[in-house]
Amino acid sequence: MIAPEAAADALRAWALDEQLKQRVMADPALAALAARVARRYTAGDTVPDAIAAAQAAVRRGHAVSIEYAGESVRDADLARAETAVFLDLIATVRAAGLPSTVSFDLSHVGSVVAPALAAAHVREMAAALAPVGTELMISAEGSGRTDLVLDLYDELAGEGLRVGVTLQARLHRTPADLDRVLRHPGTVRLVKGAFLEPDGVAHRRGSAELTTAYLGLARRLVQAGHPVSVATHDETLVRALVAEHGTALTSGPVEFEMLLGLGPDLLDALHREGFRTREYVVFGGEWWLYVLNRIAEDPARVFTALTDLAGR
Repeated sequence: MIAPEAAADALRAWALDEQLKQRVMADPALAALAARVARRYTAGDTVPDAIAAAQAAVRRGHAVSIEYAGESVRDADLARAETAVFLDLIATVRAAGLPSTVSFDLSHVGSVVAPALAAAHVREMAAALAPVGTELMISAEGSGRTDLVLDLYDELAGEGLRVGVTLQARLHRTPADLDRVLRHPGTVRLVKGAFLEPDGVAHRRGSAELTTAYLGLARRLVQAGHPVSVATHDETLVRALVAEHGTALTSGPVEFEMLLGLGPDLLDALHREGFRTREYVVFGGEWWLYVLNRIAEDPARVFTALTDLAGR
């Protein structure tokens, strides 16, 4: 029998395997089966799908963050085309009057091609989003790209753009990275971290060390009065934060953020208790990495995926 953590690591490895992704998505039958699994964790393929899911979240009392899924674009023309989708999304968010941030991977808009290309695209997106009064949120990528992400964040935030950044509590380097990002006013989204990483780079998923690291980073952010999005579905962790910080979580610039389809009951309960809450809505066809990492976070979701494959 395969241990749950070994199964989770296999899923994380598949998430980063671009050749496997290409083989699956190039086969119509396999792609259709994979899309059936993905639908549980995504809003759909189009901007209207995302807007509909976001509006449903708002009706439940939550702010939203919308991401057009994608990563590791290695062609400048494709990066420009994908940025155009983000600009379409932002225009639709503006027209709908949604209280939405817009999330993205820098590698989706060209950072792997050239950092300057990605920076130019982010500037376009920030200018388009400015009338909404919300932020662009830079998502986390694997540890091998953390320096690239933080260098670009320094550049863009230093220009005064309304942009926030995601930090992974799992990474041993994150306490020092937090020192760096606290120099900027942008929101810090604090996640555990879903990528496959070696022990020398990251705490193990589910470990006491990871819990301690997350609580410590959250404590620093709350005590600093820095805008923070506490992004976790771990109810034990959430309740530990509430017990430690109490009214500081409602009086300060703190929100709880959870992914569409994961933890809606907990998010709704936190909203009723007076906390700021946000639901993260993902759409688009390039969901491979995102969905596999969501399943890997809880290996029991493998059985849910098998049920979805069966069409039940």
